[in-house]
Amino acid sequence: MTGEKLTSGEEWKKFWPLVLVAAVGFSFHSIMSASTGIFMEPLGKEFGWNKSMQTSGLTIAALVGMLLSPFFGILIDKHGTRKLALPGLVLSGLCVTAFGYATGSVTQWIVMWSFYALASLAIKSTIWTSAVSGVFDKGRGLAIGVALSGTAVAMTIAPPLVNSLVENFGWRNAFAWLGLGWGGLTLILCYFLLYDAHDLKLRPMHESVDGKRAETSLPGLSVAQAWRSSALWRIGISTFLMMVITIALNVHQYPIMTEAGVDRTSAAWFASLAGFSGIIGKLVTGWLLDRYRPNWIGGVTLAMTAGAFILLMMPNLTTPMIVTAMVVNGYAAGTKLQICGLLTSRYGGIKNFGKIFGMMATMIAAGSAIGPFFASAVYDFYGNYIPFLWSGVAASLVCGLLIFGLPLPPEFED
Repeated sequence: MTGEKLTSGEEWKKFWPLVLVAAVGFSFHSIMSASTGIFMEPLGKEFGWNKSMQTSGLTIAALVGMLLSPFFGILIDKHGTRKLALPGLVLSGLCVTAFGYATGSVTQWIVMWSFYALASLAIKSTIWTSAVSGVFDKGRGLAIGVALSGTAVAMTIAPPLVNSLVENFGWRNAFAWLGLGWGGLTLILCYFLLYDAHDLKLRPMHESVDGKRAETSLPGLSVAQAWRSSALWRIGISTFLMMVITIALNVHQYPIMTEAGVDRTSAAWFASLAGFSGIIGKLVTGWLLDRYRPNWIGGVTLAMTAGAFILLMMPNLTTPMIVTAMVVNGYAAGTKLQICGLLTSRYGGIKNFGKIFGMMATMIAAGSAIGPFFASAVYDFYGNYIPFLWSGVAASLVCGLLIFGLPLPPEFED
């Protein structure tokens, strides 16, 4: 193995465009979950759908991801990220645009979401996390945080943007603006700036003497070893639970606020606060993860999410209470994928990162599938969100304990 390892500063100087474009790519993947709450009211009025039906698409997409994410992890390790991401962006953009042609047919809605689910597999967190993890080492925690801040950017921009598009152009045209506008811009940036992390010219530290890729030189666990790792199982279970409660809250926070008496425009701006604070959370948490024990930082950060659920259960919600809940939820819950990605790379290594994180992506997708439907079912059955909010408190604390109690990460030979 040749080449000298780079410092954190040198990594950022050389690879920052990749981190930037990964953040933009992940923001496009996140717009459907970030804007579903805004589309609930117009879809409900036009088609008479209840909340379970309105959020069924996210469940479909997550179930497809749960089943196929490990397969895509294998493809990433074999072919790299660029060959999957570019066609994935094209197909995903067209699928988002197609939602504007919904007729109210349940069958059509399921089919459209199924096509979107397949297309979006190629632009999910596994792609962007693999690209960044492949070239960063010393600054990996912050780099993953910035890359995955794309979802926080989407949560910040999408609520007020989509609400404005719906009010001024109608919900059908809003889907077109998202698919062709946001998706088109993302495709252009990725075409010019997304390079394959498997290209050895960009990864001299993993190059063999004859210039060929030295697969066996990469540090980390085998797939069999990863499967037996209790630390990786704890990370996966914690991530699953956090996805259930936080995706559900992100999707339903808009109706939670409007039912508390907040007007649509104010609710959209309040919801965007969660995304903005998520950006701050990812940067701060990424900095901390690179400098202190990652399990301690991750555990405390995840447990903080309980505060948001407690605040939203308070009677007579006031503006300061709502703002605080959005900030706490955005900061803490916005780091869940970052913590998962960083801890997976530290406890599993990068030798088979695509395959291992592909299994984590299955847990992520499973939580994403269950969360919105769970909150919708609770509301449809009880007529309010209180039981769901209590479950969020309990799950946040459990997740924090699972991560906080992890042993020190192993040192892999490189």
